[in-house]
Amino acid sequence: MTTPTYAPVRVSPMHAVRHSLALAGRGVTKLRKTPVQLVDVILTPVVFLLMFAYLFGGAIAGGDLDGYLRAIVPGIMVMTVFQASVGIGVSLNADTGTGVFDRFRSMPVARSAPLIGAVLADLVRYAVSLAVLLGLALVMGYRIQTGPVAALAGVGLLLAFGLSFAWLSVYIGMLVKTPGSVTGLMTILILPLTFASNVFVPTRTMPGWLQVWSQVNPVSLMSDAMRGLLNGGAVVGPLLGALAWMAVAVAVFFPLAMRAYRKSAA
Repeated sequence: MTTPTYAPVRVSPMHAVRHSLALAGRGVTKLRKTPVQLVDVILTPVVFLLMFAYLFGGAIAGGDLDGYLRAIVPGIMVMTVFQASVGIGVSLNADTGTGVFDRFRSMPVARSAPLIGAVLADLVRYAVSLAVLLGLALVMGYRIQTGPVAALAGVGLLLAFGLSFAWLSVYIGMLVKTPGSVTGLMTILILPLTFASNVFVPTRTMPGWLQVWSQVNPVSLMSDAMRGLLNGGAVVGPLLGALAWMAVAVAVFFPLAMRAYRKSAA
């Protein structure tokens, strides 16, 4: 028995886009046929919103539930897409054991298409989780204070935020041996970013050293931008910071993920 080798396939950028979109459609079909994959992204934001609003909200906000909802709903929306990005790394890691990537490598498709297509298909998971979360928030009394254009712009930014940081999950998924390892490593990385942010409590209530981190934390910056878009207030400053983090995430982890994917074929 010899290990098969695959000659690199050169395709134009336009064909690479078409291949990626076609494989994204394959990923969406998988989600449609196995909707159980959406359970985690539906239940997680629901549990967090109910727990912090009704269990901890009284202590944190002093009984002002409406004011606390205005503060945490945009933040939990950011946290939701950030945590949902773990799923793509787990899914791709599981695929490495099925031989599907070997099949893709034997086909005349762009080498980047399987990963890009899978990440694009993950948009469905983000959109579903945001829709469920926002629907529950509206039932609980939260109201968008701006307008539909600003709200849609916020949703678009959240989807871009999730896609940007999904490449970190993809990279880890290409490196480790088991799906459980992906979940464990991503949890270790995500928890400090999420809870050392202003999603649940104001930055001014934190110790001085933690305030410094919270002010530059990408989750805090995107949460502030979302508060401005949904509740009214400053948007440009925190949004520029969040966009800078997103650009760095893609610039660093996209090539690393592609390199790890190619090495797995060797």
